[in-house]
Amino acid sequence: MIKKTLSAFAAILLLFVNIVYADINTSKKDTALNVDIKSEIINIDENIQDNNWIITYENYNSYQTLNLKKNDLEYKIRRLEKNSSLITEQKNRLQALKDELGGINNKLLLLGEYDNEPFKKLLSPNKIDAQPEITNPLGIFYAFSYQEKLRIDQKEFHDRYNSLGDLINDLETKKTMLEDLIKTSKNNKENYQVLEKTVKLIKIFKPLKEIAETTKNIYDKKIYEIKSNLTDNIAKESKKLGIIGIIIGIFFALLLLSKYIARKYLTEVKKLYTINKALNITFVAFTIFLLLFAYIENVGYLVTILGFASAGMAIALKEWFMSIIGWFVIFFGNSIHVGDRIRFVKDGSEYLGDVIDISLLKITILEDVTLTTFERNRRAGRVIYIPNNYVFANMIANYSHDGLDTVWDGIDYIITFDSNISKTAAITKDIAVKYSKNFSENTKHSLNKLRRKYHFKHIKVEPKVFTLITPYGIKISVWYLTNSYATLSLRSTISASIINAIKKEDDINLAYPTQAINMWEDKQKQTFENFIEDTK
Repeated sequence: MIKKTLSAFAAILLLFVNIVYADINTSKKDTALNVDIKSEIINIDENIQDNNWIITYENYNSYQTLNLKKNDLEYKIRRLEKNSSLITEQKNRLQALKDELGGINNKLLLLGEYDNEPFKKLLSPNKIDAQPEITNPLGIFYAFSYQEKLRIDQKEFHDRYNSLGDLINDLETKKTMLEDLIKTSKNNKENYQVLEKTVKLIKIFKPLKEIAETTKNIYDKKIYEIKSNLTDNIAKESKKLGIIGIIIGIFFALLLLSKYIARKYLTEVKKLYTINKALNITFVAFTIFLLLFAYIENVGYLVTILGFASAGMAIALKEWFMSIIGWFVIFFGNSIHVGDRIRFVKDGSEYLGDVIDISLLKITILEDVTLTTFERNRRAGRVIYIPNNYVFANMIANYSHDGLDTVWDGIDYIITFDSNISKTAAITKDIAVKYSKNFSENTKHSLNKLRRKYHFKHIKVEPKVFTLITPYGIKISVWYLTNSYATLSLRSTISASIINAIKKEDDINLAYPTQAINMWEDKQKQTFENFIEDTK
């Protein structure tokens, strides 16, 4: 009997030990599981704490909390201010409440955007700017920039929408973990509070996701429509630009062909330059008008623009504007051409050279060795620029206008009074006729041509000789026609011929300033000195 009783007791004791051991093992397993769950929850909290939606919600809560506290402080301040007799401690408390209220008002000012509808900014995509109209090549580049901006704005809103979905998924996961944690934990008061807050957040953000999804769909459709229209407009404008480019390319090929033909068949440099210049101007004008009529639909608008532009240029760019008008006067007035020899005076300095270019703003001349450079400048070979507006206010002399490329030049020298004046004049005229005969004939031919444009009373091209009295003798002045590009050379030749011819004549003497010295003999000197003494 005793033996049976001990066996039963041992069995009961063994059963109790097994139960206790099983509870301990279960408790250990639950404890390890709870640690893992809490670790996962911490990771989730760290992941969502930087989420813009959570930050916005916390700022909203902060605003509401501060607003409630503000109302409470205002109530306390009003109660204290109603009391007319405050003790020192109450006054200090009143001032402390006012200071605290001022701090809260500053915080509320910073959080003012979270007063009402805190998620409105996050739920609203960036405003879509007006779709650009592509009416010129520059509009294509602007359209590409506009498309890139749309892509960035769309990506930004998608990122916001995805971050909201990720937040809800994290909150759902956290909710499940908290429920598992509550099942295996003993003290669940804190877990219940966290679970309640998580469920509240899920209820807040889920409806927001539905709104965001609807907004995203509408936004995506609108952007797709805009991108589709822009793509069509870009293709249309690119095609138009391609056609214009082909037309300009064909015209440019014709320009090159025309220049090639001109270089091949024209030998005169002046005409070749003029033709090249005319071809260039024609090409530029054609290109400008083609672009204007291709990209400006309202011609009246173009006229208005040109009117305002001209007025602005006339005021702000007076010199440039006048130079452009001067170019038209030169070009259409036919007064100065490339290759002409011209002379102008600036600030007392005289410049003479050959025109090598006439551009829209200036005339370019290359200074040559001439009588002017020989006698005055002592410099030559310079490239000089003359503003086109110079033709309105100053004199420009053209030495080779309209085929008339000869000028009158003169040589002066003096002979003594006792020289044979008639012979001297005849010798001088014969030499001048000899060397200027061809130039005289060319001048007569050119002047006869110019009779169609100008009125000439007399056409005398033979050399002229004048004899004039001077204090030192008779001045012989000979005038003859010479090429305007070789004036100095012919002057040098004729001068040398005249001097050589005069040297051969005994009755012709050159006159020049002289000084006479009288040498007295000793007897004459003594007589003069005695006369001086007697006078004294």
